[in-house]
Amino acid sequence: MRSSSEEMEMTWNFIDPNKCGIMDGGERQTFWILSAAGGIKVDHPGMSNDIVVLVAVIILVGLFSMQHYGTDRVGWLFAPIVLLWFLLIGGIGIFNIWKYDSSVLKAFSPVYIYRYFKRGGRDGWTSLGGIMLSITGTEALFADLGHFPVSAVQLAFTVVVFPCLLLAYSGQAAYLMKNQDHVVDAFYRSIPDSIYWPVFIVATAAAIVASQATISATFSIIKQALALGCFPRVKVVHTSKKFLGQIYIPDINWVLMVLCIAVTAGFKNQSQIGNAYGTAVVIVMLATTFMMILIMLLVWRCHWILVVIFTGLSVVVECTYFSSVIFKVDQGGWVPLVIAAAFLIIMYVWHYGTVKRYEFEMHSKVSMAWILGLGPSLGLVRVPGIGLVYTELASGVPHIFSHFITNLPAIHSVVVFVCVKYLPVYTVPEEERFLVKRIGPKSFHMFRCVARYGYKDLHKKDDDFEKKLFDNLFMFVRLESMMEGCSDSDEYSLYSQTEQSRDCLLNDNGGNTASSNMDLTISSVDSIVPVKSPLLSSGHTSNQTELDELEFMNNCRSAGVVHILGNTVVRARRDSRFYKKIAVDYIYAFLRKICRENSVIFNVPHESLLNVGQIFYV
Repeated sequence: MRSSSEEMEMTWNFIDPNKCGIMDGGERQTFWILSAAGGIKVDHPGMSNDIVVLVAVIILVGLFSMQHYGTDRVGWLFAPIVLLWFLLIGGIGIFNIWKYDSSVLKAFSPVYIYRYFKRGGRDGWTSLGGIMLSITGTEALFADLGHFPVSAVQLAFTVVVFPCLLLAYSGQAAYLMKNQDHVVDAFYRSIPDSIYWPVFIVATAAAIVASQATISATFSIIKQALALGCFPRVKVVHTSKKFLGQIYIPDINWVLMVLCIAVTAGFKNQSQIGNAYGTAVVIVMLATTFMMILIMLLVWRCHWILVVIFTGLSVVVECTYFSSVIFKVDQGGWVPLVIAAAFLIIMYVWHYGTVKRYEFEMHSKVSMAWILGLGPSLGLVRVPGIGLVYTELASGVPHIFSHFITNLPAIHSVVVFVCVKYLPVYTVPEEERFLVKRIGPKSFHMFRCVARYGYKDLHKKDDDFEKKLFDNLFMFVRLESMMEGCSDSDEYSLYSQTEQSRDCLLNDNGGNTASSNMDLTISSVDSIVPVKSPLLSSGHTSNQTELDELEFMNNCRSAGVVHILGNTVVRARRDSRFYKKIAVDYIYAFLRKICRENSVIFNVPHESLLNVGQIFYV
């Protein structure tokens, strides 16, 4: 297992660029939607800017309100809209070049950028922040919508996107050569009157598609952060049966909507939002470049000369743009920095607290020697009933159990440690869902059950969870008894005997039978303690023991089932620095309070819930 410092360093590498990606996702939708809605004002110059903002807010609310349907159901619309959009702007660009001034094509010569900087001085240099916006955003039209292969993206950019963008900007430049007073709204004013409104509709649709892409990308980033323990637990809904990456996160969706509306209504003009967007884009580009350097060195193991060439070219270009947007931090560029700082604090504090809690649970696991030393009664009064102890550990006895039995005078006659795991597959078949093994000797009546779910298997809707768990538990006892009666020469045919005994086992003890689709091989030889018992070599003795234990467990089940959840509270030590106390005692505690509780995730009925709390100081 990696050390804590190594894990924190690796996670920091993840957090740093991805909180920039989240802030970028929040700025893109605002900029694109407001730009598209601004076309209304071009055709109606007397219209108030507040109406344009209101239209943009309505579009944003509608866009975020439809996220729960997922991109899988409306994704077939995206490709035609994007293709039509690029063909339109490319065609309009060709028309404007032909109509106004074809000499603008000379601008492809790098000599003119040198003359531009020489003539413009500092103002020309700072204008790079706005110029950069012309080369960004198009990649979002392809992000996380259909999980395209690399070749498809390369072909689309080379054949469609790049040529159409060059034609569109060249056409606007040609239009401005004859209409220099239209520089503010050059795009919409350069559109021929006969197709103005169709282009406006397509532009708005393309902005919505691009916004959808960035929203989906934000959801993917949050899901990756959840997997690494870098973000508070939130509900993740998978909207596609085919693609694992198409997800919907309600909480993040509404937070993004509020942020976008706040930025739109707060700034009300594209200039300041453009500055904020440009700052976010440059920071994301720099962070991505630095991460790419690590990948080239550690993953691809490229030659150092290639790494130096890539780093030199990328850093020179990106730092040039970065130096230009620094001058616009006070003109709206501070917004993404504030949002990024907020997400950075949330993600870092949550990861720190989560890692400390897990390290505490791993290092505080109860040893089997300590359990065996307590004897069958565990040093307590064993009261009738079954206790289901929920734990995140798939092996070992959690510390919360020792805390429970050392502070209470009694424990249930049967104890089952339940571990719910979600696998990166669409669904886990019912016959493969539960894995059961025994902990300690039979007289202890302690078991472990791992319940496995796919991302579409909602544990919350599994109303028969208890019944399925106990059916598999009873089946395990029968199989264990049967296998203990096998001799050494019969061990090789363990699984074949298990399959041959399926019908026999399913017809025994009618009230305790499992459904016919249960997998009877869930109990492997290494999960049985002990593997063989000479005292139970007799089939009659084995069957009698099986019946006695099944009857005992049935009686305990009838007496009642209690769900025991551990609640480890992390607190900062008294001698800790003030910023650590603020982070742990207030920020982390608040995040744990508002995130989804384990009782909700595990669908535990409140009337049979028992919380066992303990305080851990870091």
